[in-house]
Amino acid sequence: MEEKNDGQVDGSVCGYDSLHHLLSANLKPHLFQEVNRILLGLNCGKALETISVPESAKGLSSQHDFDLQAFCFHADKELLREPRIVRVGLIQNSIAVPTTAHFMDQKRAIFGKVKPIIDAAGVSGVNILCLQEAWTMPFAFCTREKRWCEFAEPVDGESTQFLQDLARKYNMVIISPILERDVNHGETLWNTAVIIGNHGNIIGKHRKNHIPRVGDFNESTYYMEGNTGHPVFETAYGKIAVNICYGRHHPLNWLAFGLNGAEIVFNPSATVGELSEPMWPIEARNAAIAHSYFVGSINRVGTEVFPNPFTSGDGKPQHSDFGHFYGSSYFSSPDASCTPSLSRHCDGLLMSDMDLNLCRQIKDKWGFRMTARYELYADLLDRYLKPDFEPQVISDPMLHKKTA
Repeated sequence: MEEKNDGQVDGSVCGYDSLHHLLSANLKPHLFQEVNRILLGLNCGKALETISVPESAKGLSSQHDFDLQAFCFHADKELLREPRIVRVGLIQNSIAVPTTAHFMDQKRAIFGKVKPIIDAAGVSGVNILCLQEAWTMPFAFCTREKRWCEFAEPVDGESTQFLQDLARKYNMVIISPILERDVNHGETLWNTAVIIGNHGNIIGKHRKNHIPRVGDFNESTYYMEGNTGHPVFETAYGKIAVNICYGRHHPLNWLAFGLNGAEIVFNPSATVGELSEPMWPIEARNAAIAHSYFVGSINRVGTEVFPNPFTSGDGKPQHSDFGHFYGSSYFSSPDASCTPSLSRHCDGLLMSDMDLNLCRQIKDKWGFRMTARYELYADLLDRYLKPDFEPQVISDPMLHKKTA
């Protein structure tokens, strides 16, 4: 096995960009093929295929140093329906300048860094593109400092206008997760995903349903739980939804988007290795399987160092960073297959063709929706929400009998 550095400084996995690359470099081909089958699954009975990307996209990747990968999820050929193939993209990125820089310089630098990645998606024919959570700013919610609220903007603010031009140029739907300032309701802040149509129009928005209060993730200092329900947006390319970050830990959140008819659910996130990395490859993939839709999982990359040290309420010394955002963005399919992830420490664009016919085919095969017994759970939840709820526990009578 090859010896490489432990990756603790640069964010790699023992010197490799990803677990997939580590295994590929260190296992014999026949062993890697079998491990890959178990880890990534099979799509229509075969290993997931890669697809070629234009030379212009490769040139942008080389010039601007971002990871570029592309795959294809097939569906079985049908007699009564034509294939419904859509090309989808995910962008992960680090911040562009130190957090000590002027806020305007930070924001504009991120715009400048992300634009060539969007251009690469555009020239590759991506139909739907999703950016990472709070992509216009450092993920400063660990600091509890209110000055970071200056990054908040209205739904039709600067970042939306920037992306609207690109959506029109490339005939592309773009999901833009931002820190929203709701001017019409007392300038309340929300963690929001703006859905921009392929004509540059604003289709709608969704606000984050579940807000973490875990360690450095003190997000309720800035915004509270969203009030937009579980909307599904019907676009020119399919029905999409956005399950923002922490919502991926809540199974009923995934369920609700499925009940509303989502075919692709995006999970724009910002999460660090020590806290969540063992969960990352599991939760979204499980949701794709359970609800028969595709999932695109996006996580930012890099270590963001802030000017003033802060504590986490855990008795440990104060520190100036969150930890390493480990990237590793990936796609999951309803048939349990998934793509390899993007780099753990580099900016990246992941693209995939998806035949949306697969969603119905898997519903027909497994019958999860048909066998779900929602009425049982509805009754339980109805009782659980009442103050006099009593759990349904049947105790062994011998537990309370005194021994002779």
